Amino acid sequence: MKSELKNKLYFGDNLPVLQNRDNFPNECIDLIYLDPPFNSKATYNVLFAEKNGSQSSAQITAFEDTWHWGKDSAETYYEIVEKGPKVLADLILALRSFLGQNDMMAYLVMMVIRLSELHRVLKPTGSIYLHCDPTASHYLKIIMDSIFGPTRFVNEITWKRTSAHSDSNRYGSNADIILFYTKSPKYTFNVIHIPYTESYLARFRYADPDGRKWTDDNLSAKGLSGGGYKYEYKGIWGFWRCPPETMKILDEEGRLHFTKAGGIRIKRYLDELPGLTCQSIWDNIPPINSQAAERLGYPTQKPEALLERIITASSNEGDVVLDPFCGCGTTVAVAERLKRKWIGIDITHLAITLMKNRLDTTFGEYEHSRYEIIGVPVDLRSAQALALQDRYQFEWWALSLIDARPAQDKKKGSDKGIDGYMYFRDDNSGLIKKIIVQVKSGNVGTAQIRDFQRVVDREKAVIGAFITLQSPTSQMIKEICTGESEDYYISKAFGPQYKFPKIQILTIAELLSGSKKLEYPRLAQETFKQAERRYKQDAPEQIGLEN
Repeated sequence: MKSELKNKLYFGDNLPVLQNRDNFPNECIDLIYLDPPFNSKATYNVLFAEKNGSQSSAQITAFEDTWHWGKDSAETYYEIVEKGPKVLADLILALRSFLGQNDMMAYLVMMVIRLSELHRVLKPTGSIYLHCDPTASHYLKIIMDSIFGPTRFVNEITWKRTSAHSDSNRYGSNADIILFYTKSPKYTFNVIHIPYTESYLARFRYADPDGRKWTDDNLSAKGLSGGGYKYEYKGIWGFWRCPPETMKILDEEGRLHFTKAGGIRIKRYLDELPGLTCQSIWDNIPPINSQAAERLGYPTQKPEALLERIITASSNEGDVVLDPFCGCGTTVAVAERLKRKWIGIDITHLAITLMKNRLDTTFGEYEHSRYEIIGVPVDLRSAQALALQDRYQFEWWALSLIDARPAQDKKKGSDKGIDGYMYFRDDNSGLIKKIIVQVKSGNVGTAQIRDFQRVVDREKAVIGAFITLQSPTSQMIKEICTGESEDYYISKAFGPQYKFPKIQILTIAELLSGSKKLEYPRLAQETFKQAERRYKQDAPEQIGLEN
């Protein structure tokens, strides 16, 4: 029986989400893929392309993986030592004795407690694929052995993530490690076949009159364990792999090759072979290049073909796939296309927004499976709580209410009065129009509106959206509604009867209730990079299942 879990996106730290038994009861997940970033002191930015094709100066810090040993790391460390299984407690004690209190130790402590929860939620027939940076993969393998058991290790997959390049004073680093473990000896696995290499195809040098290519293979049972059959066939004595009746059938079907040296071999037809069985070195899945249709500009984005191989091999239709570090949602998008159920968790609201947009543009807003977003504000009270907890996440969430993109990374400098952008087209000229967005979570007044009007004019935007958590004052309303024609944007294509306020004040309460929306003319929206349109079960040709 398939799990009753439904498709969900969780906004928040994956540890408390996983620890919630209402969210994740024991043994409820069929397949887990996770790519927890670790590259000490790295900052991962979302890059947006400008409309002229150049790289945007706006780089949004999606997350930072600069793990430091501190209060949180120490508390988690002692929780594992004091409350965890003895094998884990002993391991974490040994690792700390060896590594000390540093960034790597902080990262491993964070991973241990999460991997323990992932083991709990995995079904007995389930699998987990842990995508590792080579700087941490050897430590993570020891941790996985301790949690899942060394006998549950299946493969260490090497993915060639980029072409050859030069690294100073070392061999070129162009591969990642993916650790493949299972919960029990009986796990779901569908054999994957990949296209033959050119050197293998060269072996098929013969062809029948109808053009079918074949190569010959041995029929002799000499040296074969299990014995064979000794008899004469058409004057040729031998110790054969098949009995006389099978030999006769093969001959009648034209599958025997009688050699000039007086031997008999069997024909292997190319069109009957499924392909090479996929090995543990994956060098035929290229990374996402800068021109790829699936590239969304999100940090650590993996190619869909990588997840297609994993999901196809280790799950079946209707199974539940979990990605607890889901980023821009490649795992989610591929699971949806391959008709699996899915759950994604991410700590940034920007990722949740990108995933929602990706599902809508990939499959169509009303064609993908229904899903629920958990952890985002659903009313004014929860919006206020998010604003107090993390104003950056609040800002990204507020921008998502009107499908606007963040303007820049506020952690790195002044926002210049701009929190977000929107782009749209309202005619067929190809000219892109711009909307400037500002988000306010505190008290607001006429001074902020006047400043915002100047920003809109400075940026040559046709409309300005002022999103506020607090209700606007009457003076603010009067400030933007003077009755002058300059207060409106009039689209030439839509006609003068359609007037759109140049400055629009939108409260969080209005946006949540749907009582008010941003008003602007549009033939097409150009805010986020659109994901490539795909259809369910649209797997690439290189992936095949063994029947």
